[in-house]
Amino acid sequence: MRIPVHIAATDPISEAGVAAALRPRPELRLVDPTEVDETTIGVVVAQRLDDSAMAAVRSAQRRGCVRIVLVPTELDDADLVSAAEAGICGVVPRSEATPERLVRAIEITESGNGSLPPDLIGRLLNQVSRLHRQVLAPRGLSMTGLSDRETSVLRLVAEGMDTHEIAGHLAYSERTVKNVLHDITSRLQLRNRSHAVAYALREGLI
Repeated sequence: MRIPVHIAATDPISEAGVAAALRPRPELRLVDPTEVDETTIGVVVAQRLDDSAMAAVRSAQRRGCVRIVLVPTELDDADLVSAAEAGICGVVPRSEATPERLVRAIEITESGNGSLPPDLIGRLLNQVSRLHRQVLAPRGLSMTGLSDRETSVLRLVAEGMDTHEIAGHLAYSERTVKNVLHDITSRLQLRNRSHAVAYALREGLI
């Protein structure tokens, strides 16, 4: 079945360019705003994650598009944290946004996993760890609340492992790993795995 994709951009030329690149792909089906639902993957194209880009993300989410791939021209460390907190599931730098790379990110996002280049994962983890050390810890704001199993799963997610790899590493079933992540995101009202990792690091839970 083809994956429904809704493209939004902060300028019409970028939106038209990405649409032209993805429309011929047999794996995808481009949809207009009236067709968006919870199965749709949003692709937001922007110069950076500024107010206009965040407005495009929130607009797509309000329509029911809960899984978003961001295609930014530039992204600093603060933007990475904001992207995770906004529930963005994948990031593909515009300089790397070939049709094949975009399709792969969309497929990973559609499967329920996150898609970040390794260098961006490292930058995200360093940034939220720094915020914890410099802002939260000195004020005694570190929190607990995760079980040992939940902590172990989140640490492996933070290392970039997918569900299958986590299950093998911890000798759990893939269903158990998915249930643990579902319990964490539901209990803490988080949007996805990336948001859960950002939250846990920020709160000093992992």
